[in-house]
Amino acid sequence: MRADRLLQIMLLLQANGKMTTRQLAETLEVSDRTILRDMDALSAAGIPVVAERGKSGGWKLIDRFRSSISGLTLDELKSLFILPSDQVLEQLGIRPGGAGIRRKLAAAVPQAMRSSARQYLEKIHIDTGTWKPGGGRQPETLQTVMAALWEDRRLRIRYRKADGETTEREVCPLGLVAKGSAWYLAAMQADGECRSYRVSRIAGAEILPDTFERPVHFDLAAWWKESKERFVNALPRIEVRVLADPSVVGRLTFSERFVEIGEIEEAEEEGGWRPAVLFFQTEEEAARYVLGFGGKMRIVSPESLIPLVVEEAKAAMAQYEAEKRKGPSPPS
Repeated sequence: MRADRLLQIMLLLQANGKMTTRQLAETLEVSDRTILRDMDALSAAGIPVVAERGKSGGWKLIDRFRSSISGLTLDELKSLFILPSDQVLEQLGIRPGGAGIRRKLAAAVPQAMRSSARQYLEKIHIDTGTWKPGGGRQPETLQTVMAALWEDRRLRIRYRKADGETTEREVCPLGLVAKGSAWYLAAMQADGECRSYRVSRIAGAEILPDTFERPVHFDLAAWWKESKERFVNALPRIEVRVLADPSVVGRLTFSERFVEIGEIEEAEEEGGWRPAVLFFQTEEEAARYVLGFGGKMRIVSPESLIPLVVEEAKAAMAQYEAEKRKGPSPPS
């Protein structure tokens, strides 16, 4: 979000020539202090912003750089007009108002490119929410994590691992990543190693009084990409070959999170059964997935999965046989 704001500042200065800290803060709906920090960030990145003092003073770009901004490519301008998800903005405590800002920025776009860039504002909408309606209110834990992040303060968290165990640790928050509808905290541990924590698993968070020095060369986007690749590459991958009845082939593309659909070949057998290759993380997931299709899917390989599918089917039958013997429950 900050990178987006820095681009907005450059375009506003390009369009208006000179603006005061207060004018920029009101236009972008942030504090004066935030604008001053943003100006420091622009200067550190090599963007020649200068401040003129006095009654008619304000921030401006040096003339040579102002003319170079007009050289933004069409793809670069289009990217400014693709709005972030309203759900993400609301969870960050930001009132979704980006459309208004983008319309103001449209006035600063060269006329020849304006209509091509602006259509991305009107024709592209990004929704990272779930199908079930939910409130846009910010979870308390996320608020605490963000407060520590903005102030570079250490954070004590109680983290619930996948096996249900809860541990306590102190971390240095470096960034937040929205992945689908979930938030992840990128944080540095005591040994200097960075790792990610799913915010929904943070059972409690406390901001500590001491601050920390943020690693100078830490790049959140690059770190997240590398971290995600390491995670995916470390996952077990079991290849399962099956035959699928043509009536269920369409359902294969609506896969669960634990299955990866490989190749689906043309029918080779009488009756139209389709060979397909599926990938799973565990044999148990593979057995339950195949069993979910009943008699519409048959395992070809590995044959060691067949007894596991039979065992799962027998367990399900035994459960329902027991329920049947007990009879229907009395009405409440």
